Amino acid sequence: MECAAKGSAGAGPCAPGRPSRRCGLCGAVAYCSPSHQMLHWNDHRDECARLQEQMRMADTLNDFPFTFSEEASLLRSGEQMTRCSLFMSKGLHQRGLWTSECSCGPTLASIGGLGIMNDWNLPSSLCPCTDPKNPISTPLSSWKDYYKWRSLPFHSPVALLLHWPLTIYHCLQLSFARNSSSEVSGKLHIHYLGPEKELLQLAVFGELRALFPGLQLYIEIVGPAVPQCRDGETICISNYAHCSEESCHCRSSERTNAVMLRLRKGYYHDRYTDIVKELIKEMGVPAIFTDFCEEAAFLASRCISSVTGRPLSLPIQINPFRQPMAVEDSALYLPCYSNCFIFGM
Repeated sequence: MECAAKGSAGAGPCAPGRPSRRCGLCGAVAYCSPSHQMLHWNDHRDECARLQEQMRMADTLNDFPFTFSEEASLLRSGEQMTRCSLFMSKGLHQRGLWTSECSCGPTLASIGGLGIMNDWNLPSSLCPCTDPKNPISTPLSSWKDYYKWRSLPFHSPVALLLHWPLTIYHCLQLSFARNSSSEVSGKLHIHYLGPEKELLQLAVFGELRALFPGLQLYIEIVGPAVPQCRDGETICISNYAHCSEESCHCRSSERTNAVMLRLRKGYYHDRYTDIVKELIKEMGVPAIFTDFCEEAAFLASRCISSVTGRPLSLPIQINPFRQPMAVEDSALYLPCYSNCFIFGM
């Protein structure tokens, strides 16, 4: 958390320590001193009422069905419980797929490459390591629906990683609903832009096999975080991430409906205007975006609308499959979760 006036014209150096003087109206921003708060008011005035409305969404966004939700989401004396302490309490800290989920974990830059970790470090009763018992009868619309379908107890923490494939699932459901006249069968190509730590959790994308059993998915993952040595590589994910049981058949079984991932290193935002113009505006390709808080989604949507010259066709809305753990070190006091809001063209 930084002083909201940091970098503003005329603002001197910020006082050391965490800023504790919060705006008395919205409560979303904080300052290191009264002088910085007064100086920043002209900039903050226009956004203050909007941030007030967003702060009122805190209880809704913090509402999850999991038994670990209180630990993962609630603010405690202005500080979020750290991810490290949560994973330590679950025996998952720095293990398998969970390695990159806390600030002390390795980054792609620090390991100099991309390893495909494939272990939940959980018993089979707590993770989706094999095919589901039944196909999806009606579209999943919440974590409750997913856990019931996958026969998982609510103390299983797998939603903390499965928000990546479940968000893709939800975005595709929204896209299918908006384009009911178009039929999708056989194959589907997806451009996935801006990956970061999910590059160390690619095995969880295998869950898309269960979510779309009759569909061959090709996902092109594009972003500067892709290691140069893996640029252009194709990864075939033909099974689910493994449980911790050596005797479970998840370690030997493979299926034919693999998810194909193609890694592309590149600064996708260098062609941002071209992408918006060619794919969205001229070709009508559905484009759905996610962001970690409502304010970030609002600012991004305004930028996209200015480039396309049209309003959003998919208004900003809460993603039911957002990660059920608050984002650490947010610049605002707004409720923030990975993949928290969805909007699109």
